[in-house]
Amino acid sequence: MLWRIVEISVNLALYFYNMTRFIGEYDCRLDNKGRIILPASLKKQIPKEADNQFVVNRGFEKYLVMYPKNEWDIITDEINKLNQYVKENRDFIRYFYRGATELTLDSAARLLLPKRLLEYAGIGQDVVLFAHTNKIEIWSAESYNNILANEPNDFAALAEKVMVKNNDAANGN
Repeated sequence: MLWRIVEISVNLALYFYNMTRFIGEYDCRLDNKGRIILPASLKKQIPKEADNQFVVNRGFEKYLVMYPKNEWDIITDEINKLNQYVKENRDFIRYFYRGATELTLDSAARLLLPKRLLEYAGIGQDVVLFAHTNKIEIWSAESYNNILANEPNDFAALAEKVMVKNNDAANGN
């Protein structure tokens, strides 16, 4: 039994060690076909396991969210465990997958973003890619700048509230 616990702990540690960790904020432009060139410094961060494959979808707010395919697979494995006999779960599943589209980075480091998703997020030519954790958020430059302009008055208090709660949960409190 103890060996099984050690094995699970090692597997979790390896997962989190190998998890994609994007970082950066990039100003980009869409071409007239709806393609975006992935900046070289962001392209270097793509895990080999993704094989230049991504999934883009609607974000929780009016932006798009893009995951490397290997990360998308991990997330969808968890979602697929939800009990689909529960209406709330079915609703969540539908909204989560709605619009999800697979993308492949071409030889010029471009991604063709679906027109329907661009319309949903109000994205025109000027785009901001906000890369963090295991995802890349795709924002219209105007919406992204508006979000930044509405920064909380006391970011330190927000950080304390969120991070203390997060640390308490991690420590079983």
